[in-house]
Amino acid sequence: MQNIAWIDGTFSALSEAKISIEDRGYLLGDGVYEVIRVYNGIPFYLDSHLERFRKSAEAIRIKTPFTIDQMKGVISELIKKSVCTEGYIYMQLTRGSARRDHLFPADVSPTLVMYGRELGKIPEIDAVEPQECITLPDERWLNCYIKTINLLPNALARQKAAEAGAIEAVLYRKGGIVTEGTRSNVFAVIDGKVRTHPATNLILSGISRAIVLEILRESEVPLLEKAFDLQELESASEVWLTSTTMEVNPVKAVDGKLLERPAPGPVCRRLMEAFRGRIAEECLEDVR
Repeated sequence: MQNIAWIDGTFSALSEAKISIEDRGYLLGDGVYEVIRVYNGIPFYLDSHLERFRKSAEAIRIKTPFTIDQMKGVISELIKKSVCTEGYIYMQLTRGSARRDHLFPADVSPTLVMYGRELGKIPEIDAVEPQECITLPDERWLNCYIKTINLLPNALARQKAAEAGAIEAVLYRKGGIVTEGTRSNVFAVIDGKVRTHPATNLILSGISRAIVLEILRESEVPLLEKAFDLQELESASEVWLTSTTMEVNPVKAVDGKLLERPAPGPVCRRLMEAFRGRIAEECLEDVR
């Protein structure tokens, strides 16, 4: 794979790509981003990702400088130039470059950046390693539905998780209410029903989350988009995480305590298989 970047209409080697030191994304975190998984050279659920990207930009009052169709064309060309067959496309939009000031600059052009990275082929389901999580207080702001580049609280929490030998930190707010992970949505089977936090301002409603919810509804699996607390998480029979890069990832232990059932449990495994089916339908002939 060649590491290629695209910035405001220009392709270059990723190592040579540059933005201004006064870019508001660099100085103030004034921007949004998106990550799009690529399988077999085809972006997965591209329309859904670009629509969320547009909504995030709209939420912080940045006008996207390119249309959805134009961005699709750039992504297609970037995949070809990068030879990105199994990886992801990263997109970042900032308000642009201007003298440092908290106020929005009057005359500034937004900066749109894209580049691709390789991830490797999707592993067989039996090769997916169930992971451990820890729980930590959710110290982020109250607009988590916006996919902003302000990720310092997420980074600090995920670092604590890594240092504890865990893949993810599951975050909770007042009353022990579980929201989501630092880079994932969290699902749990509690009293025979699948539960996950509803799509409010307290979570980033993931594209993979939406796919999993759709699969559950089609399968008529008992489902509640209803928040649960730490005590309920601890008593859950199954827990899994969803994200663009993790897909559906089974959890075997939370805060060092093994779950009731070995992971992946029956519901999680069905979802893993069905999610692979969605990937096959969109991007591949057979990944299962």
